[in-house]
Amino acid sequence: MRVVAAMSGGVDSAVAAARMLDAGHEVVGVHLALSRSAATLRESARGCCTIEDAGDARRVADRLGIPFYVWDMAERFQRDVMDDFVAEYQAGRTPNPCLRCNESIKFAALLDRAVALGFDAVATGHYAQIVERVDAEGVTHRELHRAVDPKKDQSYVLGVLDDEQLSRAFFPLGDTAKPQIREEAAARGFSIAKKPDSYDICFIPDGDTRGFLTKKLGEQPGEIVDAESGEVVGSHEGAYGFTVGQRRGLGLDRSSLDAEPRYVVGVDAPTNRVLIGTQDLLGVDVIVADHARWCGDAPVGEVRVGAQVRAHGEEVPALAWVDESDPELVHVRLDERIRGVAPGQSVVLYDDTRVVGSATIAATSRAGAPVPTS
Repeated sequence: MRVVAAMSGGVDSAVAAARMLDAGHEVVGVHLALSRSAATLRESARGCCTIEDAGDARRVADRLGIPFYVWDMAERFQRDVMDDFVAEYQAGRTPNPCLRCNESIKFAALLDRAVALGFDAVATGHYAQIVERVDAEGVTHRELHRAVDPKKDQSYVLGVLDDEQLSRAFFPLGDTAKPQIREEAAARGFSIAKKPDSYDICFIPDGDTRGFLTKKLGEQPGEIVDAESGEVVGSHEGAYGFTVGQRRGLGLDRSSLDAEPRYVVGVDAPTNRVLIGTQDLLGVDVIVADHARWCGDAPVGEVRVGAQVRAHGEEVPALAWVDESDPELVHVRLDERIRGVAPGQSVVLYDDTRVVGSATIAATSRAGAPVPTS
């Protein structure tokens, strides 16, 4: 099988490429250039996709003896990931750029180009597993499952992949824990065996999301309002800099409040207001989500699932069903309330270790209350 190995320059993608080669595939290494002005040197352990990373990937490819190319996807990454990220925050939502990158770049743009060039599949260093299942008619289905290493499991950010994309995807690291991957990299003679992991968000290497957004959107002064009383209790320089569940950085005058901590419970983008409240207002157990993507067939009727709303969050037992009037709309009723669930985040649904699918959270509420759909 002819396989494109996506090589970020990190240890995970390097070992993934090596394992695909060991498995007998014809492997070509590809590094994605996602920025027209990539830094020449890494400023911290947080970023990725720098010129240094491209060099690291090329050295691994040379050691493996495989062809290596750099594919320029900066324009699409800017449009589909970075611009979307800014637009979502400006609209009062909290996006996950890694899901958008996997959906739009690594398993749309990259896979589409690979197939157009005659390749059969794409392999990445994600920690997840593909499990093949044969149905009663003898048809083989490829299912997406959690990795064996729960600390590194990345199935959440892969929940946007559909059946066709899964049929052409390989995740060679899903059966191995990270320490063993580093040991394997060292045994293979890769100089990056001890290279630090990169972290979210790759295009904000200093981790200052509010600062990044301020540079893009400018200051937009507005009010901080108590969600229950409607009283103005503070001010801010841009509602886009806040997300549901946030406690720090509110800049409130605590002398005018009781001793109980306050959290962001909502961001009203049209009025540029940030709504705050006590912790008990954060708990929700009803989710309405749109842009549903199914890793196989869509569920029929009400199904029991595990629901996860953050990349490394807890899985919560839930009941889920697809809206009868809109197949891209999903309703999720959680068995217990969870805090800090923001519109724009993704809810990924599981059946044991199998990923059923994902959707983007549009609205949340508590059982018994009206549920808005927009």
